[in-house]
Amino acid sequence: MKDIFVADAHLLSPEDANYRKFLQFLQGLEGHTRTLYLLGDIFQFWVGYRHCVFTPYVPLLEALWRLKQSGTKLVFVEGNHDFLLGPYFSDILQCDIYPQTASVAIDGLSVHLAHGDLMDPNDRGYRLLRATLRSWPARLFKRLISADMMWGISVWMNRKSQAHHPQREGRMNREQLVTDYARRQFASGCSAVITGHLHTPLQINRPEGTIIALGDWITQYSYAVYREGQFSLESF
Repeated sequence: MKDIFVADAHLLSPEDANYRKFLQFLQGLEGHTRTLYLLGDIFQFWVGYRHCVFTPYVPLLEALWRLKQSGTKLVFVEGNHDFLLGPYFSDILQCDIYPQTASVAIDGLSVHLAHGDLMDPNDRGYRLLRATLRSWPARLFKRLISADMMWGISVWMNRKSQAHHPQREGRMNREQLVTDYARRQFASGCSAVITGHLHTPLQINRPEGTIIALGDWITQYSYAVYREGQFSLESF
């Protein structure tokens, strides 16, 4: 049995190529995958409601349900596009949910999992925004408005974010960022660090342990696999 790690699919419409390929990928995992680790931003936008789900994501939720029924454990580390996952993930999919980071044991190895949006300790503006979106006033606001209205707000926020995306990308030294972050985690005793968020696939093997940035499932279709004591970065 193998373990799979994937992040940053940013799925939006079942008609999109990356969405269709992700469904094929999940179907291929059925029956021979021990754990699927979803490291955030699988959805372009998701917050959980008690009695409804967003219609475009029904095929994905059904695929995750079938995978769970086949015997695969689901673990979700929330991202900056999917958080406050709600009862469908906790109750129906019985998914282990981590709002920030997770330290898990895999065959005796201590593995640090993160979406990666908190890797930069100096990005105070984003950290403030992240805390605001997860605060109790934001949770109350979510409960008071309809899912349709929340979806509309997410579309507007995404457009605003995309306008500043090229500037942020130009300033980012991805390999240095993830290496510095991993060093801090290795000092705490972990043997591997796996993150998303960077949208660039990287595998760095250091004496202290393995560092993997998962890339994305938008054009690269990259993911990580753990089997027989080894991590590898692969593509679909």
